[in-house]
Amino acid sequence: MLWLGICLFLLGSTQSAPVGPDDQYQIGTGIADVTGPAAEINMMGYAKLGQDTSGIHLRLFCRSVVVVDNIGNRILYITADLQGIAQILKIEVVKALEAKYGDLYHHENVLISATHTHSGPGGFFQYLLYIFTTEGFITDSYQDIINGILTSVDRAHNNLKPGNIYWSEGELTDSSANRSPAAYENNPKEEKDKYKYNTDKTMNVLKFTDLNNKPLAMVNWHAVHCVSMNNSNTLISSDNKGFASLLMESDYNAGQLPGKGPFIAIFSQANEGDSTPNTAGARCIDTGAPCDFITSTCHGKNEKCVAFGPGKDMFDSTQIIARKQYQKAKELFEGNSQTKLKGPIQYIYQNIDMSNYEVKLSDNKTVKTCKPALGYSFGAGTTDGEGASMFQQGTHVGEEPKFWDFVRNLITTPTKEITDCQSPKAILLPVGEMTFPYQWAPNLMPTQLLRIGDVVIAGLPGEFTTMSGRRMRDAITKAFADNGQKVKVTLSGLANTYSNYIATYEEYQMQRYEGGSTMYGPHTLQAYIQQFTYLANNMAKQTRVTPGPVFPNLLKDEITLKPGVVLDAPKIGHKFGDVLTNPKDTYHKESEVKVTFVGAHPRNNAKLDSTYLTVEKLNENNKDWDVMATDANWETKFVWRRTNAVLGYSEVDVIWNIPANAQNGKYRIRYFGDHKNILGHISPFTATTNTFQVVSTFYY
Repeated sequence: MLWLGICLFLLGSTQSAPVGPDDQYQIGTGIADVTGPAAEINMMGYAKLGQDTSGIHLRLFCRSVVVVDNIGNRILYITADLQGIAQILKIEVVKALEAKYGDLYHHENVLISATHTHSGPGGFFQYLLYIFTTEGFITDSYQDIINGILTSVDRAHNNLKPGNIYWSEGELTDSSANRSPAAYENNPKEEKDKYKYNTDKTMNVLKFTDLNNKPLAMVNWHAVHCVSMNNSNTLISSDNKGFASLLMESDYNAGQLPGKGPFIAIFSQANEGDSTPNTAGARCIDTGAPCDFITSTCHGKNEKCVAFGPGKDMFDSTQIIARKQYQKAKELFEGNSQTKLKGPIQYIYQNIDMSNYEVKLSDNKTVKTCKPALGYSFGAGTTDGEGASMFQQGTHVGEEPKFWDFVRNLITTPTKEITDCQSPKAILLPVGEMTFPYQWAPNLMPTQLLRIGDVVIAGLPGEFTTMSGRRMRDAITKAFADNGQKVKVTLSGLANTYSNYIATYEEYQMQRYEGGSTMYGPHTLQAYIQQFTYLANNMAKQTRVTPGPVFPNLLKDEITLKPGVVLDAPKIGHKFGDVLTNPKDTYHKESEVKVTFVGAHPRNNAKLDSTYLTVEKLNENNKDWDVMATDANWETKFVWRRTNAVLGYSEVDVIWNIPANAQNGKYRIRYFGDHKNILGHISPFTATTNTFQVVSTFYY
């Protein structure tokens, strides 16, 4: 009996007799809002001071899928429209799930990943490095995400139904370019020769249906950065992957508003570390000439070298890259080359200390990873978003600007140990040795594999470059093959925590941005390959691994220098919600409506699963007003601005770009706000514009 109990535990959960065939699963799907504070919070992604939220273009959503096999094993796969998954998010989400659902959900069978948008509010990480530009920890940003994730999971958990799962794969060749080709070219020639492209064009798709093959959900993995919206943007946006989700969901949720239908489409990340959506390439913005190949500078200045997307502006580029992903995903989702999955669900998970992980190299030499550190190349930024002008990519140890070495040393001086271990990186921030006022960067990393039949999902805790991901995929595939099992491996990037980049050893030598941001030193990738091979071998053998060291919980240590909302007040002679600019009487389709209200601070109410605005059309049959769009729709923008910080005045613009397929008729725009008085009491208010007509556009 003891042996039987152990075997049942190793397979993933307490099991019972099979219920139904092994090619049918219980499938639950859920979606919820994680948008967070829409004003005056620094965005997480570009680390650019002053890039603070000032409204919403696209809301951020969390999408969850629960899968249970016929003997009761289950996994929970979550993707949120966030820059990354803070370690504290995984800790607190799992804690809440365990409190509510017992042993159904735990660290081992829950994978939380991020789309990697750079246009969402920050401040939700527990390590100081990632909340520096937000002036510390932002409680409402963190709590809005936690609440949204848990709501999404609750909806999935309570929505289980029997169904089928199908796998398909293909290539999307025109959505990405390599932003660090100099580093990629440093990989071995025989390895590069195996591949046609210098970015990973793979797209993998899981299709979830009910027993009648009615679509329930789609999950796909494709490697491309969510940086179509550049660092001049201050409107919250889920970027290209988030909009791709909305496009596909609108196809299967006819007549539903964003985030409201039963079908969900998850566009997850993969090995996107060096893959940019800015496919028009980088050039010197002052001369139009190519940037320096090694340093991505123009006349020594990194801010002059900028990469451009395929569109006329960042909004256009976002929708172009989104549509490419959506169209390819839908083609695979509806295509004939699909494999129906069957077989049990498995999961395996282990935390490791990446600051001191022993790695055995191919020549039997043993090395170790390093305490985390970031190089001068990290400070230079990328062609997608420049860093500080005094830094350059490609800076090696011994090439550091001496003045900035001096400035750094006033804060902290890297030890010889970390300097030698990280070589040839020129260390800008030895974050693994920085503990004031508390820990700056993580040492412990989660590693995880999920399995549905013959599909294995690798939860990668960072941004793997193209070649790093290819090596990882091959290593996991080989580990299963060595155990007599043929599997399909898909990479789920930015999973369970965030740890910057993972470049190959050869790319690391070039010290481009990705190498300078590979925190645990030159052997980081090989350490992860060794670890995931270990997990794959144990999963194949159905043997248990220890959970590893426990993550620290630093919530009690968090500090913030960012004040909350003190008060709101309407400008003299007005009240909250007064319409300062009404719409014109008539608009043609494909034109823009812009109205302005006396506003209040959006941080008073994040409006999760709700909206700050509606575009409404009069229903001529019942004389009710039908909501045609909210602040989650592509065609709307909610823009907030402070007009007097001392007195608490603010205004709100609502912009509606009328779609070509909009219905003719009578419309109005409404604004839903909440204002705070000097005593801290928050009160809601609603504002409504005059009505206006939308008429057809005629071309001559």
